[in-house]
Amino acid sequence: MSDIANSGQIAAQLRALTPARVGLGRTGVSQQTRDLLDFQLAHAQARDAVHARLESSALAANLAEICGQQVLRLHSAAQNRTEYLQRPDLGRKLDEPSRAILAGLDHANSELALIVADGLSALAVERHVPPLFKELLPSLESWRLAPICIVEQGRVAIGDEIGAALGAQISVVLIGERPGLSSPDSLGAYITWAPKPGRTDAERNCISNIRAEGLSYPRAAAQLLFYLTESRRRQLSGVKLKEEANQGLRP
Repeated sequence: MSDIANSGQIAAQLRALTPARVGLGRTGVSQQTRDLLDFQLAHAQARDAVHARLESSALAANLAEICGQQVLRLHSAAQNRTEYLQRPDLGRKLDEPSRAILAGLDHANSELALIVADGLSALAVERHVPPLFKELLPSLESWRLAPICIVEQGRVAIGDEIGAALGAQISVVLIGERPGLSSPDSLGAYITWAPKPGRTDAERNCISNIRAEGLSYPRAAAQLLFYLTESRRRQLSGVKLKEEANQGLRP
């Protein structure tokens, strides 16, 4: 087999294993038109995901039906998408009406606050949060849950303020991740023990790439339950909490 034919076979095998753009063909010194058009489509999908608006009312109704409990709709201090993208700091804190909603709640101390934020991909949240909740919630029957919160124009750290306001021991922020050229709908989960403003990313555990082509809902739910259980047992999260060889998490 010639070197060219062998390299073509290897490229085909690689393409069968990954959505990454490997072994692209050439026409002269240029990319083939189909590959260029595919790249432009993926780039447009990523841009659309970043700028899309979360349909929070529909999502709230869906989650309320799944969970059978109160769902709060909140908003960050970033008043629109443009401000959200230009001012990351505003996406990390609530606006005053949202703070008033949390301050007016009559709730006992909770163990777990589940927080959904649009992040950089509302598409990821709308697609993956409901089925992930269906997979996860049966395992949380023994946990005292705070009201579920949906935050528009939110970033990961906004879960610290919300978790503290709800008196939660642990917060989980489910958020749309930055889109890639092969994954405009990737969902991430960030677990923080004793959430409060000022927590750093080193004090969180992250589970990423939750989607049909990435980490499956059952496996993501299993990893979340592992971190939650260990975080509560050891009263910490982040770099000090290490997953032990994925025990019991194999599909």
